[in-house]
Amino acid sequence: MTKEQIEQVKNNPKYQKLVSERSRFAWTLSIIMLVMYYTFIMIIAFDPSLFGIKMGDGVMTVGIPVGIAIIFISFILAGIYVRRANGEFDDLTREVREELGDIA
Repeated sequence: MTKEQIEQVKNNPKYQKLVSERSRFAWTLSIIMLVMYYTFIMIIAFDPSLFGIKMGDGVMTVGIPVGIAIIFISFILAGIYVRRANGEFDDLTREVREELGDIA
């Protein structure tokens, strides 16, 4: 692509909307995951007894289901991103390509 073609793509309002929405959504999901993960780690670092509380009469502690929940939530967030990427973001990409014709 030439510099003029690149500038034409960058100046397309739908392309700008795509980049803006995709970035905002990705950052939002990343922040959610980071807050959960670092909260978990900080609790382990500063108050490990909180996750060491036994659940019932067995050997299961509170920390085990919380850790498993964090793993499941990360998969759920990834699924949410993939669903939106394959829907809305792909539609916007297709619209940009159609508008720009043979450039993109």
